[in-house]
Amino acid sequence: MTTDSTAQAQSAIAQYYRIHARIYDFTRWTFLRGRENLIRLAAAQCHPKAILEVGCGTGKNLLHLGRLFPEAQLWGLDLSPHMLGQAHQKLRNLGQRLTLVAAAYDQPVAPGRFDLVVFSYALSMFNPGWEAALLTASQDLSPEGAIAIVDFHDSPSKRFKRWMGFNHVRLDSHLLPCLRDLFPSGEWSVPSAFGGLWSYFLFVGRSRH
Repeated sequence: MTTDSTAQAQSAIAQYYRIHARIYDFTRWTFLRGRENLIRLAAAQCHPKAILEVGCGTGKNLLHLGRLFPEAQLWGLDLSPHMLGQAHQKLRNLGQRLTLVAAAYDQPVAPGRFDLVVFSYALSMFNPGWEAALLTASQDLSPEGAIAIVDFHDSPSKRFKRWMGFNHVRLDSHLLPCLRDLFPSGEWSVPSAFGGLWSYFLFVGRSRH
């Protein structure tokens, strides 16, 4: 069941992207590092037939995934219908391979179906809710499925953390330890960005079976 605090957080994020959806791709490219690297890392470990991206936004990653895996069925889930509106335009050539869903990720989409579940700069905005999202993803994964995540990690600057918090992003090194526990076969790295102003992480792993 969705708690009041989770519902309030989801409502705030949906309102945020109602304003930012049209300018998202033009304004975030300097911040969202490592997305193409993540997809390459995932492709080296699996050849998925069904892919889910949680927090798919405007569809940039799904477009790349659709080209890389031309036989795969693609699912994109996002809380913001305005972001999905941009994704519909970008991904219209994928036709019946694509399913886009406007919803919070608080229950499995299709348990055991997906060979690859992707989070790209989404989990750091699930506050609260990131733990539940990871457990839900473990249910959506097929027995040999992989999870692939790129996200903000930390910053030595309290001022930068406060500014990112205003934009609904948490930087407290809180995601990677949980991922390493839930997906113990994972591989990860933590590069820095903008001269060390912040760091982000890339993680690809599988569930414990």
